[in-house]
Amino acid sequence: MTTVSHDEFRALELLGGTPYGRISVSMRALPFVTVARHVVVEGPPPRVLLRLHGGFGYAQACDGSVVAYGADNLAERRDGEESVWTVQFVGQARLFRPGPDELERFGRPPHSADDAPFIPEYLCIEPQFITLHRLEGVPARRAAHSA
Repeated sequence: MTTVSHDEFRALELLGGTPYGRISVSMRALPFVTVARHVVVEGPPPRVLLRLHGGFGYAQACDGSVVAYGADNLAERRDGEESVWTVQFVGQARLFRPGPDELERFGRPPHSADDAPFIPEYLCIEPQFITLHRLEGVPARRAAHSA
């Protein structure tokens, strides 16, 4: 991507304000989705860096593949906030080794993943076909209480 439109810039800005999203790719002809920590690096071209648990083998499966990545503010909405947004993009994922500054931006990794020690692996994606969707006037969800 050589130039970033205003909407794409806003999408990446929103993405940068939330720490986690979901990466999606096909593995052995079956789709899978998993959680990843992301960091947006301004360009040109802009890049999105991901940290995944290496014990699942997903980063290896994604290396060299076209993946989809998305994040939203659904879990982070505050009381009274009536805007919901989702950001999605596709791009080719590549394994990479982060430097000290990038590791600092990612912050401390989780202790474990599915009761196994967390082993970080990293991917780099140059976003293509970025979309931003917004829903306005969304009422806050009230937790249902069981009796």
